[in-house]
Formats: sequence, C-alpha cells, structure tokens
Amino acid sequence: MSYKRVQTYFHQLHLADRIIDLKDSSATVELASKALGCQPQQIAKTLSFLIDEQPLLIVMAGDAKIDNKKYKQYFHKKAKMIPNELVESYIGHSPGGVCPFAVKDNVQIYLDISLQKLAYVYPAAGNDHSAIRLSYHELEECCHPQDWIDVCQ
Repeated sequence: MSYKRVQTYFHQLHLADRIIDLKDSSATVELASKALGCQPQQIAKTLSFLIDEQPLLIVMAGDAKIDNKKYKQYFHKKAKMIPNELVESYIGHSPGGVCPFAVKDNVQIYLDISLQKLAYVYPAAGNDHSAIRLSYHELEECCHPQDWIDVCQ
C-alpha cells in the first residue's frame, strides 16, 4: 500500500508526525484545499507524464497549469500524461494520492518554480485522504528532484 510506504519513508526522515490524515477526500486541488483549509495554490499537485516510456512527475502549485510550449522546450517532447489506469503501475501511487515520495526507482521527479512563492505546501502522502505540510525547501530535500523547472503558466 502506497500510503504505508510514504509513512515509512517519512518516519525514517523523522517527519511522519507532519502527515495529515483527512476525513474528506484530497484527490483534487479543490477537495484538498477545502479539506485542509488552505488556499488552492498551497496544494502541491503532482502530475505524471511519460517520455518514451520514462515516467516522470512534475510537482507544481495547485493553481498552476502546464504550459505545453514550455514543457516541449524543456523536455523536447509533447506533454503526454500517463493514463489514469496505468499511473500506479508506472509511479507506485494511485491517482488522487500521487506524490513525489516513495515512488518506483525509475521515476524522475521535477519541481516547478511555481512552488517557490509559497512558504508551505501540501503534497499528497500516498492516498486520496492524506497530505503532508512541508516548506518548498523541505519538499526538495524529501523528494530529491532531477531539477527545478519552469513549465507552468
């Protein structure tokens, strides 16, 4: 179960007490911001893409959207999201709980600069009823990204 893997991961980092178990769903930015009582931009949404069978995650502010032109400039490919029914097999987490922690070994992680304007963000923690509160610096330390990128509008 991906939630347990994420809990174990944060336990090892001595941050497990930051995981928030939610009564209500956090599967979308809107639901998560309502459940957490925060602004939508504070949700660190994680989108999953494929580039030539290479899975990658892009974590961005909840109010940000992928800019296809910037994405193609950076990755030299058109943006292609992983179909919902294949996300767990590529990433290790199901849609609604996708996060940049405790993912499969071959998954590349990128952080969008839209996160840098926020003191704290709330990425999912492995399922659609959880989150964790992190500064963007802590997020970077916890998910070991390939790079900070600018691919959002």
